[in-house]
Amino acid sequence: MNTHTDPYAVRAETPSVETYLQLRAASGLSPRTVEQAAAGLPHTWHAVTAYAGDEPVGMGRVVGDGGCVFQIVDMAVLPAHQGRGLGKQIMAALVDALERRAPEGAYVSLIADGDARFLYEKFGFRDTAPASIGMHRWT
Repeated sequence: MNTHTDPYAVRAETPSVETYLQLRAASGLSPRTVEQAAAGLPHTWHAVTAYAGDEPVGMGRVVGDGGCVFQIVDMAVLPAHQGRGLGKQIMAALVDALERRAPEGAYVSLIADGDARFLYEKFGFRDTAPASIGMHRWT
């Protein structure tokens, strides 16, 4: 009999502004302001927040136009909870929502930092180079 229980609960919910800012900062993502988070979070197409008990320990979001293009953003897991498969659970929940709700043929992209690309490859994401390259600009 398997008595192992998953210590995490991944819930389909957009994190609060406070949780969003805390998870970004603690997991090493670039900082955002309260104003940026308050303006952006309501436009989330789908999000999940991961909990260890009552404590938020991870998140991920999908943003986009709801029809043609989507982007997976804000993948974050607190360092103390990394390496335990939580990022994979978050990613699985986001991809499941895309497969269920996004129109067939929609373009889904993400930016993979460092070794995160190995996780994303497990979900069918591929490097776009040399056909295209990711680019960015800060305002």
